[in-house]
Amino acid sequence: MDKFDAMRAFVAVVDAGSFVGAADRLQISKAVVSRLVGELEEHLGVRLLHRTTRKLSLTPEGETFLGRCRNVLFDLQEAEDDVSHHSAQARGLLRVNVPVSYGLSHLAVLWPGFMEKYPEVNLDVTLSDRVVDLVEEGYDMAVRIGKLESSTLVSRRLSETRMVLCASPGYIQKNAMPRVPEDLSDHRVLAYSLLSSGDHWVFTSDRDTKDQVSVRIAPVMRTNNGDTCRAAALKDQGIILQPDFLIGEDIKSGRLIELMPEWRADELGIFAVYPSRRYLSAKVRLLVEYLYTQLQR
Repeated sequence: MDKFDAMRAFVAVVDAGSFVGAADRLQISKAVVSRLVGELEEHLGVRLLHRTTRKLSLTPEGETFLGRCRNVLFDLQEAEDDVSHHSAQARGLLRVNVPVSYGLSHLAVLWPGFMEKYPEVNLDVTLSDRVVDLVEEGYDMAVRIGKLESSTLVSRRLSETRMVLCASPGYIQKNAMPRVPEDLSDHRVLAYSLLSSGDHWVFTSDRDTKDQVSVRIAPVMRTNNGDTCRAAALKDQGIILQPDFLIGEDIKSGRLIELMPEWRADELGIFAVYPSRRYLSAKVRLLVEYLYTQLQR
């Protein structure tokens, strides 16, 4: 038994949720995947997976071993990449996690260019607004939007976005224009549930940056997706606080109106983040540089 092959098979089964899915990812037969995982369990003397006709699930031992496997495989890939660092050609699987709305509106058009430039890199791009654990979940890097708190991750600022308070002309005609942040308590609010400040929206005066107001909102709708907030706002359902990359064109066209422009919400950074390692793999380094170059245009 090749331990690395067996570990790759085990991780692939967990990530794909099935032996068939793992076989597709690894481009080997289902029987080989099953044999590798079985041999690994026999070698360790424990069961790693609960198998039923409907689904697979990790045993407690499997849960513990999974994290170790990811670290070992990450280190192996990193070592291989580092040895071939001086080669102009990056290669291998590159797993990336990106936010849903930004991933669709700004990043989706960039992947083909990277693939054409580095044809030996196989991209695996997951769209999710959940903050994933890069090491535990086997991602090489992620794109995150916000104010990064201190962590063990390394980050590179790619761009930035401004949060904008806005509503449709139809909503304003029916409900009047809020003039100061405190007026929001009298309005229908559509909230993005993953906003770091939660139900407190913070605004800073353009005239005096020391003049900051935190307003507690009572949303009529919460959602973990900015596009859903935008869609409801366009149908006159309430006020939203969303990044300008999502609603910028709506503001320009007049479909949405910026409210209280003299009161500014946060400006957020858009970052590439990756595990803190002494050596950065060639494929991650090249993708970070590629995204930075494209997003600065």
